[in-house]
Amino acid sequence: MDLLQTMAILVAVADGGSLSQASRQLKIPLASVSRKVSELETHLKVKLLTRTTRVSEFTDEGKSYVAQCRQILENVEEAQRTVTGEYRAPKGHLTLTAPVVFGRLHLVPIVTEFLKAYPQVDIQLVLTDRNVDLLEEKIDLAVRIGELPSSSLVAARIGSIRRVSCASPDYLKKHGRPKTPDDLQHHECVSIAAMGSAKRWIFQNGKLQISVAVHTRLEVTTSEAGLEAAALGAGITRALSYQVAAYEKTKRLEIVLKKFEPEPWPVHVVFLSGKIIPLKIRAFLDYSQPRLRKSLAI
Repeated sequence: MDLLQTMAILVAVADGGSLSQASRQLKIPLASVSRKVSELETHLKVKLLTRTTRVSEFTDEGKSYVAQCRQILENVEEAQRTVTGEYRAPKGHLTLTAPVVFGRLHLVPIVTEFLKAYPQVDIQLVLTDRNVDLLEEKIDLAVRIGELPSSSLVAARIGSIRRVSCASPDYLKKHGRPKTPDDLQHHECVSIAAMGSAKRWIFQNGKLQISVAVHTRLEVTTSEAGLEAAALGAGITRALSYQVAAYEKTKRLEIVLKKFEPEPWPVHVVFLSGKIIPLKIRAFLDYSQPRLRKSLAI
């Protein structure tokens, strides 16, 4: 029995949740997956999981063994990277993720230049407004906006982002410009899901935080939709400063209530902790961080 190969199969079963999913992922027959797991249980003399083709439930012993298998396979992979020279010159595949608009505006130009500087590195850029699990989705680096929860991730702060309120010039001409957050009670609002509640918006007056009830006429799930609706006169919306910048430059939106903006959200680049950081990750961190800091400072 090839123990490392069998460990990899068992980890694939754990990741996919079933024997059949592991079979599809690894592109090997389902019968082979089942046989390998059975051989491993016989070798260890312990039951690792209760299995069907649809779902696989790991025993406590199985969960513990899978965790150890992951560590062993990671150590083997690190050894292979060292031998093949990945730690002498940046090379290999790098997967990055960032919020959609942030990635398009700030990360794509940096990635393009990085690829020219490091011809042996290939990059997959996953742009999504959800916080992906780096370990589960095999992500090397992520840009995160907002306060970071306690985790095992390594974080490097690259700047901060303002939370701004804005509306179209036509809307403000018709309905007036709010002078304080309380004035929003008399305005129509467009709420973007990522910015928080559609019923109450948070502002700041000095060190005092203010929660204001708003009348949300339109609630949307993406910043692009919310900003476009506001630019068309649907009401006042709240978004992140970098998302609004292009609209403000073309005078389709105007920022209001600047004096009452909440504390800016921090922006970090995060990655999984490990004893050895692959050179491709270190190279991208060294290349991107000063450029992102400069871009966010504008």
